[in-house]
Amino acid sequence: MMSIYLPIAETPVNALVILMTSGAVGFVSGLVGVGGGFLMTPLLMFLGIPPAVAAATEAAQITSTSVSGVLAYWRRRLVDWRMGLLLTIAGVLGSVVGVRLFAAMKAIGQVDLLITLSYVFFLSVIGGLMLWESVGALRRKGRGAPPPRRKRDRTLAHRLPLRMRFPASGLYISVLPPLAIGFCVGVIAAVMGVGGGFILVPAMIYLLRMPTQVVVGTSLVQVLIVTAMVVVLQATQTMTVDLVLASLLIVGGVIGAQFGVRAGAKLSAERLRAILAILVLGTGLKLAFDLVVEPQEMYVLGAPR
Repeated sequence: MMSIYLPIAETPVNALVILMTSGAVGFVSGLVGVGGGFLMTPLLMFLGIPPAVAAATEAAQITSTSVSGVLAYWRRRLVDWRMGLLLTIAGVLGSVVGVRLFAAMKAIGQVDLLITLSYVFFLSVIGGLMLWESVGALRRKGRGAPPPRRKRDRTLAHRLPLRMRFPASGLYISVLPPLAIGFCVGVIAAVMGVGGGFILVPAMIYLLRMPTQVVVGTSLVQVLIVTAMVVVLQATQTMTVDLVLASLLIVGGVIGAQFGVRAGAKLSAERLRAILAILVLGTGLKLAFDLVVEPQEMYVLGAPR
């Protein structure tokens, strides 16, 4: 049965099931071109991994897989290092705050609820918006209508003080919005065990008006450093990083992503976004259902520690 014991999660798991699950999420990541942390952590929770361990350990997987992404975009000169530095500085500060919040909620026994509620909110909102946009794009494509142009008007980032030039992105904007976005993503990364790219990328495109071609590479810089910081803080302060589980996730995710990239080349962008939206929204609804449904076992008895 390939059953192994996870020392930090304090539970036995089927290694083959973990590998297949991480492989499936890796496949989705390669298929749609986004990180799968927002799917992997809930799936680990469905498999019986404590939410605190699932969130912290998934950050370790995201850190390892982000390295190759940063290198690939750097070689193609599609990274705005100045913007990435601002986002990273704020993200590191946010991750410190997030880990402290995580530890405080863990101390009072409410960290599992915090993680679950965070996922229900973000997945439901983002999944719903993505599904709405993708269905509209498919309808326009079916009618032969051209896609709507994204407006390049001035936003709040262009009007606030402390402006700075970002040559790689062709922007002259205030540093305050990037710092605020980076900080919020750092907190989210620490609490939810995700890289935050599913929030960071839309924010960079629609709030900062960054060119799409440099957004992914720049966001990966912040994701890599912030998630690495989260792993170190979680391992030393909350001791919720399970290296055995992380190893299984990394192996399965890398293999699955290779197949996902090949399959993604055969599907249109609109269909890929619709698939991702359905997965995100479905996961959020499943977590919300688990919150309100009566559990099969009302009490769990265990040996005292």
